[in-house]
Parts: sequence; structure tokens; C-alpha cells
Amino acid sequence: MGQTILIHAEQGFGDTLQFVRYIPLVAKRGGSVVLEVPRPLVRLVRSVEGASEVLAAGDPLPAFDYHCPLLSLPRVFKTDLATIPSTVPYLGVPAGASAAWAERIVSASGLRVGVVWAGTAVGAIDLRLLEPLWDLAGVSWFSLQAGDRSADISLLDRMNIADLSSWLTDFAETAAAVCELDLVISVDTSVAHLAGALARPTWLLLPYRSEWRWLIEREDSPWYPTARLFRQRKDGDWPSVAREVAASLAQMAR
Repeated sequence: MGQTILIHAEQGFGDTLQFVRYIPLVAKRGGSVVLEVPRPLVRLVRSVEGASEVLAAGDPLPAFDYHCPLLSLPRVFKTDLATIPSTVPYLGVPAGASAAWAERIVSASGLRVGVVWAGTAVGAIDLRLLEPLWDLAGVSWFSLQAGDRSADISLLDRMNIADLSSWLTDFAETAAAVCELDLVISVDTSVAHLAGALARPTWLLLPYRSEWRWLIEREDSPWYPTARLFRQRKDGDWPSVAREVAASLAQMAR
């Protein structure tokens, strides 16, 4: 009691978003929790319960008595599939996030669906392989893709995806956008974790050899109750995943 522990995020954006769910458990042990995360996450992660202070990696640190890497917390708390902290949302949209998102998104007709097609090299999809999705009736599309790959929209013969990339300046703004959408469809990248942590409906497109966190042969996730998993049945077969997603989305849009 009365002591300070530094929890430092040592992995990527998605990993940090997945495992900050443990911060409230640390705080319940007593003392103060200082959380160090990559700078683009700071505003968003300040919404997590239990952190006395959230700092950007590289900023000066306050005095602390103990420290622990963020991704070591599941081991500290002896987590198994039955004890994963799965209550969502555990993140929220910061009050300072842009109020303009409602104007940019809410006026769209039908289902408002955000899409992300590139993260790591393993999980990225050629946007043209998702062609079965773009002509579905009753769906308005919004690109949540950040970085250089946001320009992939120009590869489409029919450009009917609204590009939000210029406004996605940090994860707080992306969270504000996600919360105005009815659904997020994403490859295995940070936006999928963000949408799941916000308890938003999330459809995750997974390669045949997916990461350990998504387990195997299941369509749900113990990490994110609002997520649905669409998996390749054989290596590299994104077209069949696209057709499966399109069929499910067509039913949802009716």
C-alpha cells in the first residue's frame, strides 16, 4: 500500500490495447499505477480504470517502487481461458476526441461499416480481394485504414469507400470514429483490438495460420465478446473469406 508500480507496454499497439484490461486488477492490489504506452495511445488509454498516470514512452518517468511489462500481467494473475478479464468496454472515447465524427458518419444511409485491410505483412489483404463486399445494398463503407495503405482505395474500379484517414490522428480519434459505426471489419491489427475493447461489433478476418490469441477452430473470442472470427480454410484463400463475410453482411443489412 502507498507504493507505485510502473507498467510499461513493450509490444505493439494491438497488444497494448488487448492487455490494458489488466490495469484495474493491478490497481485493486493497492498503491498507484503508472502506465507507459506508445504516444498515439496516450489519450485513449487514459480512459482505462485504475491508472493514476498515463505517460508516453520516452517521457520522463516519476519515481516508482516496482515495474512490470504489460504483457507479463496475464502470468502474474495466473490467467487461463476461464479467467480472462472479458468485461467490455474497458476503454472509452475521451471527452476531447473530435465531435465532428457524428457529422462525418451518422448521416450515411443503411449500415455504417468501417473496414481495415492492412496491419502486419502476415495479416494484410489486397483490398481488391474484398470486391464482393462493395456492392452490397444497404451498406455505407468507411475506411479506418491509416498509413500508406490508406491509398489502396485508388486501386478499386468503383470507389465507394469514404476515406477517414486524414482525421485518424491518434487512437482517441479512431475510437470516436468506431463508436459512430454499426460494425468494424478488420484484419488482425490494432483497430480490431480497439473495436473489441470498446464493445463494438467486430468481424475479424484471419489467415489460415493466425496468432495464438485467436485460438483455433472457433468463431468467437474469449478476449472480445462482441467479436466474430472469419478464418481462411486454406492458406492464402482470402476470396472465400470475402464471400462468407459478404453473405453474413447481406443478411445483417436486410
